[in-house]
Amino acid sequence: MSSVPEASGKPEIHPYIVAFTVVMALFMELLDSTVVNVSLPHIAGNLSSTTEEATWVLTSYLVANAIVLPLTGWFCSLFGRKRFYMICVTIFTISSLMCGLSTSLRSLVFFRILQGAGGGAMQPIAQAITVESFPRKKLGMAMAIFSMGVVLAPIIGPTLGGWITDDFSWHWIFLINIPVGIVALILTSIFVHDPPFLERKSLKGGLKIDYIGLGLIALGLGFLQITLDKGQLEDWLSSKFIVTTSILAIVGIVAAIFWELRQKDPIVDLRLLKNRNFGLATFSMLLVGFVLYASTMILPLLLQTLLGYTALLSGLVLSPGGLVVLFMAPVVGLLTQKVEARWLLMFGVSVFAASMFHMASFNLNIDFTTAMTSRMFQSLGMAFLFIPINTSAFYFVPQKDVNRSTGIINLSRNIGGSLGISLIATMISRRQQFHQSILVSHLNPLNQVYQASLAGTTQMLIAKGANPVQAAAQAQGIFYGMAQRHASMLAFADAFWIMGITFLLIIPLAFLMKKGMGHKTAVAAH
Repeated sequence: MSSVPEASGKPEIHPYIVAFTVVMALFMELLDSTVVNVSLPHIAGNLSSTTEEATWVLTSYLVANAIVLPLTGWFCSLFGRKRFYMICVTIFTISSLMCGLSTSLRSLVFFRILQGAGGGAMQPIAQAITVESFPRKKLGMAMAIFSMGVVLAPIIGPTLGGWITDDFSWHWIFLINIPVGIVALILTSIFVHDPPFLERKSLKGGLKIDYIGLGLIALGLGFLQITLDKGQLEDWLSSKFIVTTSILAIVGIVAAIFWELRQKDPIVDLRLLKNRNFGLATFSMLLVGFVLYASTMILPLLLQTLLGYTALLSGLVLSPGGLVVLFMAPVVGLLTQKVEARWLLMFGVSVFAASMFHMASFNLNIDFTTAMTSRMFQSLGMAFLFIPINTSAFYFVPQKDVNRSTGIINLSRNIGGSLGISLIATMISRRQQFHQSILVSHLNPLNQVYQASLAGTTQMLIAKGANPVQAAAQAQGIFYGMAQRHASMLAFADAFWIMGITFLLIIPLAFLMKKGMGHKTAVAAH
């Protein structure tokens, strides 16, 4: 049960205390990646910039986050994991303070880059510490605790951001990180220790800095994130800017893969993907990120743009789903000790996909309860996803490789999320145009039903005091607006269908994973 072996000379710390310590800081970091979204219009107005310019507040954070994520294992080897983790929490906390005090967009973007760099490493380190704090036979419970932070933060982020911005000021979405960061630093210094098996290297001891690999990774992941974040806004390949960033991203990523595979001591060890379970789980996590982040983005968008919900009310639709995850995560963690992780994973995939197909049947008359219960149903499947995937991923990974592995799988989830948000947003825009062209084609003089409805609406407007010319124009505007709303609803339905089908691709991957071999293998895996 101990997170620190007695032989290390350190006091024995209960694993739940260690897990709570690191997940608290992780929750703060993940919350900050979504809490800013709803505050962008306020930030833009306060800093005298356009909303498009203000989106760099999001993009800069995500770019820095993506670059640092896969490098975490290497930095832990150089500085020591506990020391590097505390450095990251310190950077994140101080940069949060500076973000909250920023008076210009330029300074805010600069400190968001620092914040993203500090926060990017917190995810994989928190997961590595949590994994190693529990014995392998209780790995599912470790992942349950970790998943609470990973899943819950993006759910409550938009709601919390909207409440803070409306009732206080956008500055406070950054300033609230400061007390959490200070407490996290104090608890980490007391309860977290580097295990004796963690390999520590130094530049004097022969550790070389892979400048070329570092540069290629920064180039590829940085421009990939910019491409995904700005693609829809710039209309993709019709923009020279997006064409340029796409080429740089592809060149950087492909070159980085070839370079890192040929290095004796790579800065990102891609050879870890040869581990069958870890490789399959990493790709599964890409698909999970794709659908999870996209669905979390488009559901409140649907509620606000088509049904007239406020940001707070749409957040309340999502919030009960977070309670489902909180309740079910420990249950799933216990089930992993009795049921093979891949069977739990397939159950979660089936429930989540079914919720997507159910949301595809939404119409413009759905009420608050229907939307909320649908999200809760989705969250039930979500609880059966993160825990089994992470359990399967790390069950056969040697402890010495856990640090490097967590960086890769967290990067996979984040890239999947960026892909999902970007591609699904584009799909909704294109499908809306498609459905609108079909619906509007029926609004013509040859359609007797439309003409009768138009005449009836015109007479109703005349009866309310409009002159005949105005009434006819208003009636046509009403029907055109209805066609637009229905086209948008059909586009959202298409998106939910695509996400449901995409999610089902995880099931054949689960069949390819190794079976859990019981206690003997768990011991051997140590």
